[in-house]
Amino acid sequence: MLRRFAALSASALLCLVGTAGVAEARTDSLYTPSAVVLSISKGADASSSTVLRAVTLSCAPTAHGTHPAPEAACAELKAGSQDGAFGGLLALPAPDRMCPQHFDPVTVTVDGVWEGSRTSWQYTFGNACAMGVGLNGGAAFAF
Repeated sequence: MLRRFAALSASALLCLVGTAGVAEARTDSLYTPSAVVLSISKGADASSSTVLRAVTLSCAPTAHGTHPAPEAACAELKAGSQDGAFGGLLALPAPDRMCPQHFDPVTVTVDGVWEGSRTSWQYTFGNACAMGVGLNGGAAFAF
């Protein structure tokens, strides 16, 4: 009887330790704290616009994804984010550039998880030229 108890206790301990190790490994690899989809759409509202281009971007633990310049895009998003909103991207100084005054709206979006919190941000520009000026030719939407 004592042998049976010892055998059960040992196997229970192994199961407990093994389970804890698996749970720890899964916690570290379940998600990346900053993983977003960036998109550029034709139209005034992202929910009803036609997506022209979209890329994935993951910024932790390393910068990667389908974005052509993930390191630069991650640095720009980090500098432009405030509480999960990316309005700081628009605060970049605009170059001296003139744009036509025709209305052909273009909407940029950031959707996903940023620094561990769910985020969904969009901004609509009057046209593609205004988008280039408003984002100051930044790396985040250069795809």
